[in-house]
Amino acid sequence: MYKNASSSILRAASSRSLRSSLTSSSSASAAASPCSLVGQRSFATSSPAFRSLPRWSHCLHSRPSPFRLSSQIRTASPVLDRLEKNFSSMASEHPFKGILTTLPKPGGGEFGKFYSLPALNDSRIDKLPYSIRILLESAIRNCDNFQVTKEDVEKIIDWEKTAPKQVEIPFKPARVLLQDFTGVPAVVDLACMRDAMNKLGSDSNKINPLVPVDLVIDHSVQVDVARSENAVQANMELEFQRNKERFAFLKWGSTAFHNMLVVPPGSGIVHQVNLEYLGRVVFNTQGVLYPDSVVGTDSHTTMIDGLGVAGWGVGGIEAEATMLGQPMSMVLPGVVGFKLSGKMRNGVTATDLVLTVTQILRKHGVVGKFVEFYGDGMSGLSLADRATIANMSPEYGATMGFFPVDHVTLQYLKLTGRSDETVAMIEAYLRANNMFVDYSEPQQERAYSSYLELNLDNVEPCISGPKRPHDRVPLKEMKADWNSCLDNKVGFKGFAIPKKAQEKVANFSFNGKPAEVKHGSVVIAAITSCTNTSNPSVMLGAGLVAKKACDLGLQVKPWIKTSLAPGSGVVTKYLLKSGLQEYLNQQGFNIVGYGCTTCIGNSGEINESVGVAITENDIVAAAVLSGNRNFEGRVHPLTRANYLASPPLVVAYALAGTVNIDFETEPIGTGKNGKQVFLRDIWPTTEEIAEVVQSSVLPDMFRATYESITKGNPMWNELSVPENTLYSWDPKSTYIHEPPYFKDMTMDPPGPHSVKDAYCLLNFGDSITTDHISPAGNIQKDSPAAKYLMERGVDRKDFNSYGSRRGNDEIMARGTFANIRIVNKLMNGEVGPKTVHTPSGEKLSVFDAAMRYKSSGEDTIILAGAEYGSGSSRDWAAKGPMLQGVKAVIAKSFERIHRSNLVGMGIIPLCFKSGEDADSLGLTGHERYTIHLPTDISEIRPGQDVTVTTDNGKSFTCTVRFDTEVELAYFNHGGILPYVIRNLSKQ
Repeated sequence: MYKNASSSILRAASSRSLRSSLTSSSSASAAASPCSLVGQRSFATSSPAFRSLPRWSHCLHSRPSPFRLSSQIRTASPVLDRLEKNFSSMASEHPFKGILTTLPKPGGGEFGKFYSLPALNDSRIDKLPYSIRILLESAIRNCDNFQVTKEDVEKIIDWEKTAPKQVEIPFKPARVLLQDFTGVPAVVDLACMRDAMNKLGSDSNKINPLVPVDLVIDHSVQVDVARSENAVQANMELEFQRNKERFAFLKWGSTAFHNMLVVPPGSGIVHQVNLEYLGRVVFNTQGVLYPDSVVGTDSHTTMIDGLGVAGWGVGGIEAEATMLGQPMSMVLPGVVGFKLSGKMRNGVTATDLVLTVTQILRKHGVVGKFVEFYGDGMSGLSLADRATIANMSPEYGATMGFFPVDHVTLQYLKLTGRSDETVAMIEAYLRANNMFVDYSEPQQERAYSSYLELNLDNVEPCISGPKRPHDRVPLKEMKADWNSCLDNKVGFKGFAIPKKAQEKVANFSFNGKPAEVKHGSVVIAAITSCTNTSNPSVMLGAGLVAKKACDLGLQVKPWIKTSLAPGSGVVTKYLLKSGLQEYLNQQGFNIVGYGCTTCIGNSGEINESVGVAITENDIVAAAVLSGNRNFEGRVHPLTRANYLASPPLVVAYALAGTVNIDFETEPIGTGKNGKQVFLRDIWPTTEEIAEVVQSSVLPDMFRATYESITKGNPMWNELSVPENTLYSWDPKSTYIHEPPYFKDMTMDPPGPHSVKDAYCLLNFGDSITTDHISPAGNIQKDSPAAKYLMERGVDRKDFNSYGSRRGNDEIMARGTFANIRIVNKLMNGEVGPKTVHTPSGEKLSVFDAAMRYKSSGEDTIILAGAEYGSGSSRDWAAKGPMLQGVKAVIAKSFERIHRSNLVGMGIIPLCFKSGEDADSLGLTGHERYTIHLPTDISEIRPGQDVTVTTDNGKSFTCTVRFDTEVELAYFNHGGILPYVIRNLSKQ
């Protein structure tokens, strides 16, 4: 049918988008939908927020048929009416039923059936990277010649030839992962979509997740209380006081929506819980076996790649569409083969390795690609080490950092409490489907798009900073690098401190005793983040450093804010069993809670006297954390220098009290015998760490922790929520607010919007991150968001963070571009969240300027440099600009997820031509811009060139970054959510 119709008619009908609009596929595909968990893991609980059913067994009873789309297809194109006649034949027989194969159990019987890649007898498959084989299996299993076609399958099989051509494929992940910061707006959107369906006269219950959704509450806890035995309880009480309304909303969502599990606060960090518990590796659903895969609304979803599960971050907008049964449309990625050889030297940590890998891959350029690790060096890398590397995929720019399943994976699954039967099934399936790597056997050469190699013996101790995760600094060069940063002009590696001021000492009184801070003084030292707290080697290594320091009489200065936030309760169990938590406590690293804390800016306040000393003396103070992000303004407003380091090094820098130290030649401090103590005196050997790991990390710890994970805690269980399926919005709420996305929405798509004589709202340079764009951290007292809250009677002490208020669009729109470190060229060097309102010449907050443009009916655009939108996956980095009236962003390049999110919110992403940018074209941002984009969607092609003209006679060409036909369909509908609503309404 498709080949017989003209290409123009098919493009106008947006055939791929029509396939994407389905909410389920053929009967065979539906049978393979991920609704039951391997081993039927029970998530029963006394709390009404959870169903006492085996996890994933509760498939929806009324899944919409994919073949009730006649009105939609007739609207799209009369030519496609003829497709209806073929629907029945498409559904009656799976195109690949001939390769559905039985997987026998060793002792008799069968594990189930699976779609066998070897049965295709195609030699091209044998050379495919393992990560691409997962995409291939998904396409075969879900193939119905409508949502997923045999042509799509062929594209993936022919990956070596098709990937360089940037071809588009559909992908249906097995499940969706959320955390509460991104989960709240996702549930808000789902609730709002139900209302929209209701207003359009359709069934609101069509808005329900069709794939399993896990939401882990981990982003809300702040380090308000530290250095206290009672810190966990005290911080959780404050967390519930601040977030009771949002927690109740999430608990409502877990009962109102099917297929949704909410893991209560205090349980752990989402990615560590995913790694240790939620990750299936292989699903067995109704007798059909297939690989686990997941998309998550946090960019570090990639951590699960270390377990051999294909997973990556997407925007909340994309995740919502996936929940509602829309196949993801993605460009078939290239795969970088990264060979690891050799073995890491004594004393070198996984953190040192990941910072080294990040720097190598950033230099190579892996944006939009998969990275697949292989080689003899793999045998020496624990699963936790692999997860550390996979976790930081966003920092090196890859979609995934993938480690195929091997014997190390199977050992980890057993360690973390997965049953022997489940592990046996996983191994049998992956071996049978050529997805298992056995390094004891000869390896068949696989094809990769490009190749890299690292000898692990060359990895050396290092940290990264002071403002970006890929700015690696070898530990031996740190002192020199720090002093260069003081000298250098303001930038990613510079603070421009005059020579005469570099030795300044700020004296102050701390609890009645004299204290001081200098440039480089450590004021925050945090063992935090799933990147490292999931790794027993570095966590127990930190404990050994603390013990040796205590034994020698060293002590962390009391004004340094120290904290330890494990990613799961398992960490606490093995730190206690090893006896090392006692020494961490003595150094101030008491456990403060189970969540992301400092890594996402939830550092809490530092002591007031310390803050005054920093502010009044313009001190460049430092934070050292075992996190994955250190962008300026993220960790704490008063720490201009932020360094990523392994947990043992976090303890070492806390003991030293400064980053201005050469650990090889300078002592950390003076011991109790008056003798100088160096880093080498307190640093544990690899063998010491391995011995403690072996004796302290036990399978029963994982089983005990996760058997009770969804039982919640008294504060969670006491939350009462309504039982109705439509949410009752409270107009007075400052946490949960009905967004305006679907106001006045009709069934007819609005079509492409024009951009004519638009003003430039902001003019940026390179590396503007989602931390700069999206509201994050504390709400500043003089900000538009603060004004909004105060007008509604909220005291400053109750402002909470932007992240906790992501369910309120009014606050988030006001907090967009509110980062205190943002650099806008329109402000001529003045740093902060302001811009120039061009018609009046006034300097205003970005929000106030945007509202003034919007109220006068003027369009706005943003000019930007390279890597626009890098950093964490944040849907508000796209929603906020849309609500401020931004119609387009013109940049040198975009981060993958952020570009997709802009499209999802109806904002046009445009790229300057290679070698060009705003500066080279002489653009100041004071011009008015017209983007000459066709107003008929059928005349727009993915990646086409368009002309942009200004009111002062300049003209230049840009590439429109709608990368797929589906993205064009989203743009035509005004965004992905209106697109989904219209399609579901027509079913």
